[in-house]
Amino acid sequence: METSERYENYPVQTVVLSNLVSLGIYGLGLFIMQKTGWIPATVYLIFILLFEYRLIRYHCTNCYYWGRLCGFGRGRISGWFFRQGDPSTFCRKKITLKDMIPDALIALIPLVSGIVLLILEFSLTLLFALLVLVVLTTMGNAHVRGRLTCRHCRQQELGCPADALFNKNKNY
Repeated sequence: METSERYENYPVQTVVLSNLVSLGIYGLGLFIMQKTGWIPATVYLIFILLFEYRLIRYHCTNCYYWGRLCGFGRGRISGWFFRQGDPSTFCRKKITLKDMIPDALIALIPLVSGIVLLILEFSLTLLFALLVLVVLTTMGNAHVRGRLTCRHCRQQELGCPADALFNKNKNY
């Protein structure tokens, strides 16, 4: 494994790019859900807001990057609104694939809804939105996490449950 520089605060361009990917996924998901009606779109938007709140309130407060500029900017936001937790508790929780369900649902809900809509009434715009959603969710997230954020993360040195889940064969 190559050794990468660990950031105390991430470069702003990394934060912007990682958030553009997330906002692109959220925006496309909302666009697709809007095609199903304003009630499902509103429920989906509330789900996204609760998802982000849960991260910033309950995870970022215990992260090394609380109050700092992490790869997603959430550590700084968490520092504005919430008291710092205990960074040692961040790495105590063991994350399972079950814990990843809310993350997966961010893309899965609009993906399934969009496929159903395509079957009912084909639309090139909807097809394009679904394809871009899949690309951002897979390749976009892989690039952001694999190249821009996780490899430079100091929390990973202290212990990261996501790193432990996805990199089981990694030598520490």
